[in-house]
Amino acid sequence: MKPIVQISLDVTSIDEALDTAAMALRAGVDWLEAGTPLILAEGLHGVRKLREAFPDTPIVADLKTMDGGYLEAEMMAKAGATHVVVMARAHEETIKCVVQAGKDFGAAVMGDNLACPDMVEGARRLESLGCDFVVHHIGYDERRGIAARGERMPSPLDQLREVVDAVEIPVQAVGGLTIEQAVQCPAYGAPLVVLGAPLTIDADAFKTADGDLESSLRLICEKVHAQAD
Repeated sequence: MKPIVQISLDVTSIDEALDTAAMALRAGVDWLEAGTPLILAEGLHGVRKLREAFPDTPIVADLKTMDGGYLEAEMMAKAGATHVVVMARAHEETIKCVVQAGKDFGAAVMGDNLACPDMVEGARRLESLGCDFVVHHIGYDERRGIAARGERMPSPLDQLREVVDAVEIPVQAVGGLTIEQAVQCPAYGAPLVVLGAPLTIDADAFKTADGDLESSLRLICEKVHAQAD
């Protein structure tokens, strides 16, 4: 799979999400993600608005589904999402329901191994239950809590190669990566590069970061896409 750049719209306003998305696509971003904060704030309306504005762009709905899997995936797919996210720690039946809904309504399923006691085994479980992608994810609260105790903050890169080697489906790494680390992900065998908090979004306020974000994103996209050569 060629390297893909995905921007996570972890904002709480659809207007800001649309503005950020338009800027990101101008810069060369491939996929848009309706981040969890946006889904909580705007719900299906937010996904519909993104689809109306960007009819040909893949849209990931970061639902973090734990239950009611079929209905959640169905609703988001009908609203325009091309990808939905289910948690590895959900019940096996929930993951199966999301996978079935994905087949029924034309959405790919991304399985997230956040908080799995064994992250590698969590990735294997997701693949075995039919997910199309693995999201190897170190959570926001986990990172901040550990750092607040003065301990080394965990990184998705710690086990990324192990996760990539354990599955046949594409992997993306999420959670506290620097821009440089995110750009390195394809070299680890993880072609889906996610840019979000804190790379392009203010992680504390959940609003678009200040500065010349478009130029920065363009450079990042160029570096990531060049790895396909």
